[in-house]
Amino acid sequence: MTKPRVVQRWRRNMEVRDDADYVETLATLSEGSARRNFNPYTDIDWQAAEFAVTENDPRWILPQSDPLGRHPWYLAQSEERKIKIGMWRQANVAKVGTHFESVLVRGLLNYTFWVPNGSPEYRYCLHESVEECNHSLMLQEMVNRVGADVPGMPRILRWLSLLFPLVAGPMPIAFFIAVLAGEEPLDHTQKDILREGKSLHPVMERVMAIHVAEEARHISFAHEYLRKRLPTLSETRQFAISVYYPIIMRVLCQAIVVPPKAFWQEFDIPREVKKELFFRSADSRKWLRDMFADARMLAYETGMMNNPLSRLIWRICQIDGKPSRYRGEPQRQHPRGRAAALDFAAR
Repeated sequence: MTKPRVVQRWRRNMEVRDDADYVETLATLSEGSARRNFNPYTDIDWQAAEFAVTENDPRWILPQSDPLGRHPWYLAQSEERKIKIGMWRQANVAKVGTHFESVLVRGLLNYTFWVPNGSPEYRYCLHESVEECNHSLMLQEMVNRVGADVPGMPRILRWLSLLFPLVAGPMPIAFFIAVLAGEEPLDHTQKDILREGKSLHPVMERVMAIHVAEEARHISFAHEYLRKRLPTLSETRQFAISVYYPIIMRVLCQAIVVPPKAFWQEFDIPREVKKELFFRSADSRKWLRDMFADARMLAYETGMMNNPLSRLIWRICQIDGKPSRYRGEPQRQHPRGRAAALDFAAR
């Protein structure tokens, strides 16, 4: 019995062993995972005195690379209040990370359920799943030690997370674009914090360093997966994906980087401050655009910027701009935000 054309195409796309370069890339990533990986309970000494989380530790004050950390309203608060806000904020980002990792692992397992025997994607995806489970353990341990009862993702996305992993089998391209939409903002913000050089609490610094090191492989795989598949799509599917691409980037970025309603209520932060931070001011809009320089590079390389509508949607979503010249290229700092913070502090 002849299978429907859509099923035949789906099965062809699952077969990758005829692409020697792609197979070699997967082998390199898999060997990297086997050779260099982290365990949250042997690579972090949670019981060490230096890792103890205590109240009134100024190392929890938000860094300047966080939009709230350089905002005049935050800088005007007492040190004690800035510490409490910083601890809650960082704990919620970690909790969002555990939610996202859970969706990702379930999706990867769903995807590998369908790959053919002998596919090198099977091995790499399982390596990544193991690493993401370790990240979830590590991030949740940080949340527990901070002690803030944070919600993580917005409620609507927590419910939709039951459905997202199901997309990975029948529509893997849409799934892996969503993976990048979640990984890029977290990776970008954590790299900015580490590059800033501010004195961080050892728990936060170690967790971020491990996460950034292993996410480099995960982001690389998602880029290579999409770089292989996107150019081969039909014109109709390319058009549909080019429209979906910027929308899912902005939606998941909003869920990850914007604190939930409980945060603003807990600390009685003025509505005007929230609007300015996300994303009314020029400084915050630049920060938003900078997160997706690598995603724009991939879109240009794979033909996802070839029609006027997709480029218009990137602008509407406020994530348009120049693409990176290479993956991981550092973006320029935020001079206006830093200058405003210094001016306010001097007053």
